[in-house]
Amino acid sequence: MRYFVEVVLPLAVPKNFTYEIHSDNFETITTGMRVAVPFGKNRIYTGLVLNKHTNPPLLYEAKPVEQILDEVSVVNPLQIKHWQWIASYYMCSLGEVLKSALPATYLLESETNLRFLEDFTKTDQLTDEEYLVYEALQLHSSISVKDLAKIINRKNYLPLMQRLIDIKMVVLFEEVLETYKPKEVAYIKLTESKSEGLELNNLLEELSNAKKQKEAVLIYFQLLAQQKRPLKQKELTDKGITSATITALIKKDIFEKYSLVEDRVNYNKKLGAAFELSEHQQQAFTKIKEKHNQKSVVLLHGITASGKTEVYMKLIEEHVGQGKQVLYLLPEIALTTQLVTRLTAYFGNSVSVFHSKFNNNERTEVWKNVLTNNSKAQIVIGVRSALFLPFSNLGLIVVDEEHEQTYKQQDPAPRYHARDAAVVLANLHKAKVLLGSATPSLESFYNVNKKKYELVSLTERYGKVHLPEIKLVDLKKAYFKKQMRGHFSELLLEEMTMAIAEKKQVIIFQNRRGFSSYIECIPCGHVPHCPSCDVSFTYYKYKNNLSCHYCGHTIAKPTNCHVCNSPELNTKGFGTEQIEEELRLLFSESTVARMDQDTTRGKYGFEKLIDRFKNQEIDILIGTQMLAKGLHFDAVKVVGVLNADNLLNLPYYKAYERAYQMLTQVAGRAGRKEQKGTVVIQTYSVEHSIINQVVGNKYYDMFMEQIPERKTFKYPPFYKVIKLTLKHKDFEKLKEASFWLYNVLKQQMNVPVLGPEEPAINRIRNQYIRNIMIKIPNENNLSASKVVISKILLSFDAIAQYRSVRVKIEVDY
Repeated sequence: MRYFVEVVLPLAVPKNFTYEIHSDNFETITTGMRVAVPFGKNRIYTGLVLNKHTNPPLLYEAKPVEQILDEVSVVNPLQIKHWQWIASYYMCSLGEVLKSALPATYLLESETNLRFLEDFTKTDQLTDEEYLVYEALQLHSSISVKDLAKIINRKNYLPLMQRLIDIKMVVLFEEVLETYKPKEVAYIKLTESKSEGLELNNLLEELSNAKKQKEAVLIYFQLLAQQKRPLKQKELTDKGITSATITALIKKDIFEKYSLVEDRVNYNKKLGAAFELSEHQQQAFTKIKEKHNQKSVVLLHGITASGKTEVYMKLIEEHVGQGKQVLYLLPEIALTTQLVTRLTAYFGNSVSVFHSKFNNNERTEVWKNVLTNNSKAQIVIGVRSALFLPFSNLGLIVVDEEHEQTYKQQDPAPRYHARDAAVVLANLHKAKVLLGSATPSLESFYNVNKKKYELVSLTERYGKVHLPEIKLVDLKKAYFKKQMRGHFSELLLEEMTMAIAEKKQVIIFQNRRGFSSYIECIPCGHVPHCPSCDVSFTYYKYKNNLSCHYCGHTIAKPTNCHVCNSPELNTKGFGTEQIEEELRLLFSESTVARMDQDTTRGKYGFEKLIDRFKNQEIDILIGTQMLAKGLHFDAVKVVGVLNADNLLNLPYYKAYERAYQMLTQVAGRAGRKEQKGTVVIQTYSVEHSIINQVVGNKYYDMFMEQIPERKTFKYPPFYKVIKLTLKHKDFEKLKEASFWLYNVLKQQMNVPVLGPEEPAINRIRNQYIRNIMIKIPNENNLSASKVVISKILLSFDAIAQYRSVRVKIEVDY
């Protein structure tokens, strides 16, 4: 009898593949183990076993499994079910979900290697380059193609590789390399012979002629007495003891060196003191527990600074006490910094963190701790990718700031929404979900109204602190009356001056980075554009260059116009860099810093900046939307919004909802402790309903205003919107293909289909773009509609002239 396994590969292919496995391995292999399997002509990939059976494939001959990579499953059945739901709902392949979910160290690919053929003797006929490779192969049994490129110092190594194969000097083979290595830490201890019946004086006498070694032994005993735990070699070297001295003591049989495997990320903190909830927090906490008995999903609608985090912590404590795992989801890596500090201070070393700023080895270690239900990973704090971790005993998922758009994955596939995927994951585990926000998404609040979710409200700030006073500045009047200094109104500057005089801090919100939006030639009006994208360059004064925010293309700032050669170039618009420069001039004695994508690129960029601001080393912090996401700073008294109209005038059906959320959230950073804060919003639209709803903190009014519009124009939560984005470098081919697809969708589907429309930026990275929107009413069968769309896309792909047109699917646009 022949034995087979069904394997999913980390590729964007629509189906899984069957491979043959040896009978000896059939009994031991289980679902969720990784296997190395051949795919294509000469590639080997890491696949994941979905199931095993004895049915050979009908359409092709099954290839044998090359290697079983695991002794136990690294993925559990509930994960696979969740991944299958994501693939089905978000219309992508299971392989794309696998690639996004597993840490890169688990997804090994083969590397092409060159092995020397022992019977090769024609060394006198080799060229200089060929002889260099020959010499390398005498020292090593094989070399990789990467090594080959380094040896000859050329990127184009393929012709040489072909010649080496032709003259039968080398043969190619594929090797799968394990990239994860546990972190081993070197420790030092006394040898057994010295530690038994030890007398320090005798030992020091033995080393009387070796001053440095004697000093090393004294420091060793000193550290050992202080710490009363095994001693790391690094602790000795940090005290000035050289590695040579330690090696000499090892040779003298005084010290012994050994290694222990340790986690790369560790939060060794003692448990903090218990805290008490306020009366309102306690009421909310009790209600959440009651509501969780009725529905698995509860929405906590708590105003900014109402102390939602403390409520989360008490709820987490209950589930951890029951031996359950807890997942705490955050929209931004920036937020993990403050939260990790708070949770580790309370829960100690039972907290793990999982996000993209960690390297592959660090992510793998967290994965292993969650997989084995290790006490170090009882509470996992992470961004959306943490949903894919191998939980086996999940009791609670907290989705903080559930309204945030960053919970939606954009590229690559799967383009999932972490909030919705979290609800499905909790359902699989029979766990509870708590969604928290001061400004819930319309979809979540609509689900409350439809009795799908339960609602708990927190309407008072913690410590009875008042909400900040919001003051509006009419920019039209301010400019007309000459009450502006640069981009700052007199009112905002006055509030900032008073705050700084009181040793308080200021946050300035400007949702555009760079120095200015673009530069323009005054005589002819020419604006430099990115050659690859249909968008103007953003000017960066600090770097003195023009940069494209879509493809990253950068050029030096021109001294003359590219069209008329005029030197009269003017900057238009303003970003965080320009605001920073203005504030350094206006408040020369204050410390000014900027928090945007450009200043937080490093691994610890967020942490360093947030720590400096929290420690009041920074007086004024300018930032983009990163600042509006749940950060807590006690000393912030004033928040300034420089131009609220940027948020109101976006061409997107969620623009008003997002504007309300962003302005309310950024306003909520002010006056979070003791003293009442002030928020100054500068706008040209003081009469706009959204601005007035922000001033009055009227979330329900905003909800009741937006919901009828959504229904009228057929948008969520009344319709499911699926957006198809078509891309191609040939504009005419794209136009023809998009109209073909639109017409077929229109004929086959009895739902509104809009398009094909050109977006505001219709070319990115030399690819032209067209969008088609499909609106499916809630009463329609969504799965059946997706089947129709998938079949139409298969037909589209089968047309030879359209095969090169890329189609991106985004469900719940």
